[in-house]
Amino acid sequence: MQAGACYHASMMQTPTLLLAGAGDLGMRTARLFLEKGGQVIGLRRNPPAGHHEIRWLAADLTQTDSLDRLPDGISHVLYAPAPGERSEQAYSALFLHGLQNLIAALPRPPLRLVFVSSSAVYGPGDTAADENTVPQPTHFNGRILLQAEQLLYQMLPTQAVVLRLSGIYGPGRAALLDRIRQGQAKVPAQGTHWANRIHIEDAARACLHLLASPDPAPCYIGTDDHPYPIDMLYDGLAELIGAPRPARSAISPPSSGRRLDNKRLRESGFSFLWPDSLQGYARLTESEAP
Repeated sequence: MQAGACYHASMMQTPTLLLAGAGDLGMRTARLFLEKGGQVIGLRRNPPAGHHEIRWLAADLTQTDSLDRLPDGISHVLYAPAPGERSEQAYSALFLHGLQNLIAALPRPPLRLVFVSSSAVYGPGDTAADENTVPQPTHFNGRILLQAEQLLYQMLPTQAVVLRLSGIYGPGRAALLDRIRQGQAKVPAQGTHWANRIHIEDAARACLHLLASPDPAPCYIGTDDHPYPIDMLYDGLAELIGAPRPARSAISPPSSGRRLDNKRLRESGFSFLWPDSLQGYARLTESEAP
């Protein structure tokens, strides 16, 4: 199935996406939704001025009174906000209280709400993780996102779909390359520690795919087809940009990555434009070269 191909059949009226989180991922997904003939309503504290294809509403997910005028006719919701800071308080306000506020403010339940979560819910482990793996998050971000997933299933038991994304890279997301170039990146000297990645274009396409899928599972892992041992990925990136191989560290990172399995997403009919992050990073360096 082509992403977005079926959502016209789901309603007699034009499908309308509510964008809760208008960062890079949300905006890319919105553009794809518009290309398929849908409408998009975006929430921002300070909406952009001028005429746009997106209908902007001034709203703050953490403030209930700012959500009391959501229009009727919202058929789909993408919940993909970004906290203003990496703190437990900010995560709780946005992913727990904000999510609850938004769902309560909707005039009627949507046909589909896709919640963008993170593979951080799994925590470290020696075995590969898929959607049936019991999450054991070790940091506040993973714990709060897992709580948000559970809250979502309670509030929208049949309409909710969770997408647990791995590390996102792509245009404007080259921090790892900068760290390797500056000699700041290190890899553990012992053991196998996995690096899972997904290109921002594929992350947005996966969001659209799940918004459009007629009968999705409750949860999917969003990561590309080629997880790498972290030393192999970092060494490959160093060679790609002509930098020294990252140093080996005797200290393992506190949340060592585990290999993620994307079989469920692929079997749902999704295919990747960027199935291999080394190839994706290579194209990225070519496009950003002076």
